[in-house]
Amino acid sequence: MKGTEPDEEQLVRRTAKGDRAAFEELYRRTSPWLAVRLRRRCADDQIVAEVMQETYLAVWRAAGAFAGSAVGGSAVGWLWTIAARRLVDAFRRRARHAQPLPVAETTVAPAAEEEALAGAVGDHVGDALRRLAPELRQVLQAMVLDGLTVRETAVLLGLPEGTVKTRARRARIAMREALS
Repeated sequence: MKGTEPDEEQLVRRTAKGDRAAFEELYRRTSPWLAVRLRRRCADDQIVAEVMQETYLAVWRAAGAFAGSAVGGSAVGWLWTIAARRLVDAFRRRARHAQPLPVAETTVAPAAEEEALAGAVGDHVGDALRRLAPELRQVLQAMVLDGLTVRETAVLLGLPEGTVKTRARRARIAMREALS
């Protein structure tokens, strides 16, 4: 194909029409990033692999339902929403079977999405985000960046819902104070 390459949204739209090559290209572009992001939340490679498989199967089946930029969304954001929900489902399955699921350890190096968020919201807000306690930043990341509900965040982080609500409130207060 000459000219510009299709973006992820165009690839999803072509996938919705049954274009296997578009799906393969979407997978090639997004799977490394998605795997890294999932591994930051779950240390079990088997669970990450299952979530990846379930996510791309859902993308193949539901590509026609993708609303995209018409509703202010992006293909990558849509993909992450599917993956995050599949990861929460995996946590729930494990909880039902009473098997602890290893959660990825927090690394010293900032995540790409943390860097992007800090860069996107400006130096002052980025500095405030970096100064948040890690447990507050995790909740903020899950609820704001990943768009998860309180319940989904609680399952993802292995915390009671009340703790998630408290940490979200503390994070908002800390951000407000840091920005005033």
